[in-house]
Amino acid sequence: MSQGEHIQVVLDRMDIDPAADSEFLDMHETLAKVAREDQDAFLRLALVDGVGCRTMRRLLDRFGSATGVLKASLRDIGQIERVGPKTATAIREASKDPYCEEVLKICKEQNIELLFPGDSRIPPLLTEISDPPLVLYLQGEFQPQDALSVGMVGTRHATAYGRYMAERLTKGLCGYGCTIVSGLARGIDGVCHRKALEYGGRTIAVLGSSLTEVYPPEHGDLARSIRDKGALLSETPPLAKPKAGVFPQRNRIISGLSLGVVVVEAAERSGSLITARHAGEQGRDVFAVPGQASAPTSRGSNRLIRDGAVLVQDAEDILEHLSPLARSAKLSGGQVVQQPSELVLNEIERSVLHAIDVLPTDIDQIVHRSALAVSQVLSTLSVLELKGAIKRTGGRSYGRKFQL
Repeated sequence: MSQGEHIQVVLDRMDIDPAADSEFLDMHETLAKVAREDQDAFLRLALVDGVGCRTMRRLLDRFGSATGVLKASLRDIGQIERVGPKTATAIREASKDPYCEEVLKICKEQNIELLFPGDSRIPPLLTEISDPPLVLYLQGEFQPQDALSVGMVGTRHATAYGRYMAERLTKGLCGYGCTIVSGLARGIDGVCHRKALEYGGRTIAVLGSSLTEVYPPEHGDLARSIRDKGALLSETPPLAKPKAGVFPQRNRIISGLSLGVVVVEAAERSGSLITARHAGEQGRDVFAVPGQASAPTSRGSNRLIRDGAVLVQDAEDILEHLSPLARSAKLSGGQVVQQPSELVLNEIERSVLHAIDVLPTDIDQIVHRSALAVSQVLSTLSVLELKGAIKRTGGRSYGRKFQL
């Protein structure tokens, strides 16, 4: 499949259907409409500390537009629910605050794209969360196959076992065409990002810091590699210094981008458990790697398993549970995607794959069903086997590893 080929992904997979919540839909539609029609004023409001999506919605409901908010009196702004004096003053002064121009200038200089609600480039999964970011800052680019992403998080103080399992799972998921989403933190996050790049997969880093103030600083080179071969994402504007309180909040974006979240190794009070909680609230699957009962770095992940998270030992465990979530993903030609790796297969590879059943399928049957030359089929079977999409079940037979 060429890079430019459009893939429309319809994901009927959530236990919680946002469409059933009219307030949820109204909020998204309102934010998208105002951001599209009143972008400069919308950005100015979004840059005010204390203005999140719900406060923005209350302001827009009261004053009609982002420009209307900026023109409102301090007294009227202060009457909005949960808008204190400090925030009200900042909103009133936002129209003449030079910070907005500084942000736009830095974004232009450093090729940072601004994504507002309703932007078609935002992955569909992220548009479904109940507390969407007002503005996202992006370096790199999203790809269609990012619709099949898996979040991988874990402790900053990773053990040798945790690193091994992070590498093992990342390699397996990349082999199936999944995009790895993590938070660029020390420890497990860094391992997952690096190994995804090493194995030729895609990875998205969601930063708690701004894109101009990468944290931790020693991950600067890693961030640049991800930017060049994947995507760097943050809702913290350029020039802003890292704040501890922002990091737990960004975890909802990691889970929001992902079909499921894997906790590789986590202590009892690990930030990874916050990501797992967000995933559960968003209707995503939560997975955890079991660890030694007495190991402090495994107490959080073991507790997740006790409380119902899916125990995983390899990528196949994850894909077995994600399979219903990806069932309705479709290519632009209407062809159903039956496993994540198909998103990065070319036309011949997909044709051969679709000619193979879960049960052993003889080469003669594959040739007949695919209508391809025997030589093409044989060479393609080797490629599919290397990519982990199929397995040899006998001398002349192959079977799919998964039927999603």
